[in-house]
Amino acid sequence: MASNEQQLSLFKQGINWALPSLLSDDSAPGMQLYDRSFLVAIVGLMCFGFVMVMSASMPEATKLTGDPFHFMYRHIFYLVGCIVIAFVVLKFDVSYWEKNSGMLMLGVLVLLIAVLFIGTSVNGAKRWLSIGPVRIQVAEMAKFVFIVYMAGYLVRRHGELRENRKGFIKPICVYGLFALLILLQPDLGTVVVLFVCTVSLLFLAGARIIDFMALILLGVVTFILLVLFEPYRMRRVTSFMDPWEDPFGSGYQLTQSLMAYGRGDWFGQGLGNSIQKLAYLPEAHTDFIFAVIGEELGFVGIIMVLLALFFVAIRAIRLGNLCLKMQRPFESYVAYGVGIWVCFQTVVNVGASIGMLPTKGLTLPFISYGGSSLWVMTAAVMLLVRIDYERRLSLVQAVQGRTS
Repeated sequence: MASNEQQLSLFKQGINWALPSLLSDDSAPGMQLYDRSFLVAIVGLMCFGFVMVMSASMPEATKLTGDPFHFMYRHIFYLVGCIVIAFVVLKFDVSYWEKNSGMLMLGVLVLLIAVLFIGTSVNGAKRWLSIGPVRIQVAEMAKFVFIVYMAGYLVRRHGELRENRKGFIKPICVYGLFALLILLQPDLGTVVVLFVCTVSLLFLAGARIIDFMALILLGVVTFILLVLFEPYRMRRVTSFMDPWEDPFGSGYQLTQSLMAYGRGDWFGQGLGNSIQKLAYLPEAHTDFIFAVIGEELGFVGIIMVLLALFFVAIRAIRLGNLCLKMQRPFESYVAYGVGIWVCFQTVVNVGASIGMLPTKGLTLPFISYGGSSLWVMTAAVMLLVRIDYERRLSLVQAVQGRTS
């Protein structure tokens, strides 16, 4: 009896101002049931990202606008938006996302079609919808919504997926439609992320091994064909294999990134002391911000950042395991999907900046400059916080029921 009371007292601890939207449940007044270490890691990454964006973007901002703090001001706006998104997502029960997963998917499909006709072009790619001063990258929304849709589908059609090929093909068709619309923008990186999340969730849901291997083979062949028949993609693949062959042409971005890492050594040149960001390294505050981190904070700094990012991914996957044990399959698939998404996108971004993978244009989660990526990632991890809250609350209520 005493141990149960101790467990309840531990659950009741928390910071009253941190997550007030989680206090709306009348059955457990005053309780904050959430993973504090997970939340601290996310907030810490966002704060660190703000510092690094400010450091990496000043030369580019001065060149483009004359104001060295231009991107910093915009990033502050994005962070304020993250706070609003967090409170909105936390107020909705997880059941809302499960019930409306199909409608959310249709809504994003409409936006993906709209962006092809009325979207804003940047560097030859039409990926953004402009709403006043704000530009939304719809493909980023597609990652999150597709994971939610897949989770809902796998719960509804779990038996059909395991026993019938038709149940396996249906989500692949939806993925194919998403992929086609995103490739027309064009954005191969997002298509690859969606493919990895789709394959992973189908595997975790128990898809038949024959269907699973056929999908892997089809995906690899399709990726190779997309690279072979698009000259600029082919140049990216060949240049990353030997960037020093053309250091002032196709290999320029990667060679500058590698020089940044080389200058960083073990402990870096110090915050703000990067040379490569001074108009040498393109996209220093977005796709290649990790190279600036390596130059300014060194090997020790990049290891700390990677540990924090993988901690978030591992906690998400751990949450998926806990939900699966409690017979909460929708919550489990969402947590698995978000964890895989964060982990894979981190690997691709870092791999591209160190020359292990071709450049894909994917942001570093929670750190790179970019409102759409930051907002969508915030919505995804806040949904995980809500999932964990409902899971822990059900455990507390079960304990209270046994002790009353």
